Amino acid sequence: MGILSDRAGLVTGASRGIGRAIAVELARNGAHVGVGYSTNEAAAMEVVEEIRALGVDAIPVKGNVGVAEQVGPAVRSVVDRFGRLDFLVNNAGINRDRTLAKMTPELWNEVIDVNLHSVFLVTSAALEHMLAQGFGRVVNISSVIGQTGNFGQTNYSTAKAGMIGFTKSAALELAQKGITVNCIAPGFIATDMVEGMPPEARQRVLSHIPMARFGKPEEVAQAALFLIAFGDYITGQVIAVNGGMYM
Repeated sequence: MGILSDRAGLVTGASRGIGRAIAVELARNGAHVGVGYSTNEAAAMEVVEEIRALGVDAIPVKGNVGVAEQVGPAVRSVVDRFGRLDFLVNNAGINRDRTLAKMTPELWNEVIDVNLHSVFLVTSAALEHMLAQGFGRVVNISSVIGQTGNFGQTNYSTAKAGMIGFTKSAALELAQKGITVNCIAPGFIATDMVEGMPPEARQRVLSHIPMARFGKPEEVAQAALFLIAFGDYITGQVIAVNGGMYM
């Protein structure tokens, strides 16, 4: 039993990193979770088994969140399994870094589709069920890069900034429907992306973080839990989890 007992929902991009930490944290607090993934079924199943070991239910949910034809069936599979859809965490994301002078339309569109267009597609599919229930919690995982910009990441920064705008407009529209929409903007978190940075780049980033360390995926997960479990009077907000990097 937990604060989210009998609640159920979907976390996209939940086979690793921040998404995995969020899925497990919600399950630890009683929620049934759809573990969204696009390609790595084995990793998704590891998360599913970890969650089931906590005494709640979980299913792998396969689909490219940037492709409309795959999103509807993915969301329906969660409702079919759990009978409801109380929360959605839009976490799936990729990066394809290039300077603007070298950015190709393909690299631009790939990041925009997965990181931003997906938020519209998945949220739209989830809304049908949340509106019918008169209840829903949507949490979008943006990034500090969407607030500050970053060299070589115009596509990524644009997508993450767009998520913030989407959050605020959707929150306004849904405020009287029992549905909150909020955003978390993590800073540099100790995931595969950060671990893969060259040592000199890691040190350069650390020098700009007042707390002088990278964040933990679990720290972002705790913010998501707070918004879903306790954020009844919080909507349209951007919660920064960045060690003071951007204030």
